[in-house]
Amino acid sequence: MTTILTDASGSDLGPGPDTPAQAALYQQLRGHLAQLKLAAAAEALPQVLDTARSEGMSLTAAIEALLRIEVEENQARRLAGRLRFASLPTPAALADFDYDASPSADRHLIEELATCRYLDTATNVLLVGPPGVGKTMLAVGLARAAVHAGHRTYFTTAADLAARCHKAALEGRWATMMRFFAGPSLLVIDELGYLPLPAEAASALFQVICQRYQKTSTILTTNRGVASWGEILGDPTVAAAMLDRLLHRSVVINLEGDSYRLRGHHARSERTRKAVAAR
Repeated sequence: MTTILTDASGSDLGPGPDTPAQAALYQQLRGHLAQLKLAAAAEALPQVLDTARSEGMSLTAAIEALLRIEVEENQARRLAGRLRFASLPTPAALADFDYDASPSADRHLIEELATCRYLDTATNVLLVGPPGVGKTMLAVGLARAAVHAGHRTYFTTAADLAARCHKAALEGRWATMMRFFAGPSLLVIDELGYLPLPAEAASALFQVICQRYQKTSTILTTNRGVASWGEILGDPTVAAAMLDRLLHRSVVINLEGDSYRLRGHHARSERTRKAVAAR
């Protein structure tokens, strides 16, 4: 391989690793990239040099192309790490949400939330509605948008959060667990109200909300209106205090309509009925 590089003025910078001296210099360059842990750049070096020769790239353009590969690889690794940490339960994205099936969903509001600007002001999002109307799907979609925007995000259910906090308290790790739930820029707490919470669980949820108050954003999905939270948490005072913090700076989205799962069931049943009738 004979590689000719030019500088910005087009001046010939000499051949590629065709001579022993150039081959040694090439190996040194690969060694420098490896030493700096720029593995993607090191792997792409031969291809970038070949492209630089064939397209007559300037030295600046060749270096930029090489480093761009490393930057893109680094960004991909960071994104993969954030997605692993987020623990999203489904691959759902906001683009998958069926607004026609959920006419009560404010599309413009959801698209605004997808920009993640609400995270800059530690604004909370409450998704309220009966089972199956897309609350969790929207929560996952917003969480995925936050992850892709570079924000540390974590998804959990209310029951799992309570169980983990209870276990941490028994093991003397309460403060550590509180720091864990306080850390993400966005915390999603799914399915509040589906299961009754014992007193210690309500206390744990309240403490998490207090830790995050006016610092970071929380998305919470629930099948119960805020007037019923005293019943859910078993303590109207705790419910009022938690709602005071959640609603102080918040967006509330009320979703109505038929369940996605029931609509799917009815559609499958109708297809089966028509297939049987056709026979």
